[in-house]
Amino acid sequence: MAAQTKPVLHGYFRSSCSWRVRIAFALKGVDYDQVPVNLIKDGGQQLTGQYKALNPMQQVPAVEIDGIILSQSLAVIQYLDETRPGPRLLPADPKKRAQVRMISDLIASGIQPLQNVHILQKIGAEKLQWAQHFIDRGFKALEEILKKTAGKCCVGDEISMADICLVPQVYNAERYKVDVGQYPTIKRLNQTLLEIDAFKVSHPSCQPDTPVDLQA
Repeated sequence: MAAQTKPVLHGYFRSSCSWRVRIAFALKGVDYDQVPVNLIKDGGQQLTGQYKALNPMQQVPAVEIDGIILSQSLAVIQYLDETRPGPRLLPADPKKRAQVRMISDLIASGIQPLQNVHILQKIGAEKLQWAQHFIDRGFKALEEILKKTAGKCCVGDEISMADICLVPQVYNAERYKVDVGQYPTIKRLNQTLLEIDAFKVSHPSCQPDTPVDLQA
C-alpha cells in the first residue's frame, strides 16, 4: 500500500535542491503533494522541531515516499530512477553514468552548498561577492567538462540527473548576477532544457508557495 500513496515533497519554491526533485518527479510522470517549508519566514521554518523530525539536517527537501523519508536530492532522484518507470535519469552505459554523477556531484557538492541560505546568512554583507566567486569558480570547471561530454544535454543527447542539477544552478547564478554568457556551453544547455515541459512546470515561478510578485 505504501507504494500507492502519493509522495510528499517538503520544499521551498526557490530551493535548487527542491527544484531538482520537482524536475525528476515531472520527468517520471509521478504525481505528488507539496508541503511548503519557508526558509525565510518565522526565522526559517526548516528550523522547527517538527521539521527536524523529518530532516535532521534542517534543510530542504524532505520527501516522504514508499514508507520512508529521504532528505538528499540526489538520493531522491536515484531512488525514483530505480523504482519508477519512465525515462532513465542515469544512463545505462557505465561511462556515461559516471559522467552524469561527476557533473551532478560537482554542482550539488562543489557549487550549490556554498551559496545556500544558511551559508550566506553567516557571510553577511559580502554575500553577493562570495556567491559570485564560488559560482564562477565552479562554472569554469563545469564548462570545460561539458565541452567534452555534452550533446543536446549535459551528457550526450538524453536528459539525465546532470541536467536536473544544471538548470537550478544556472537560475541561482542569474539571481546572484553571474554573467552566464561567459560559459557558452552551460548557457546553451540551460536554454534548451528550459524549453522542456518538465523543467517549465517545476520552475520556481509557478509553485504553490511562490510569492505573487515572483509568479510567472
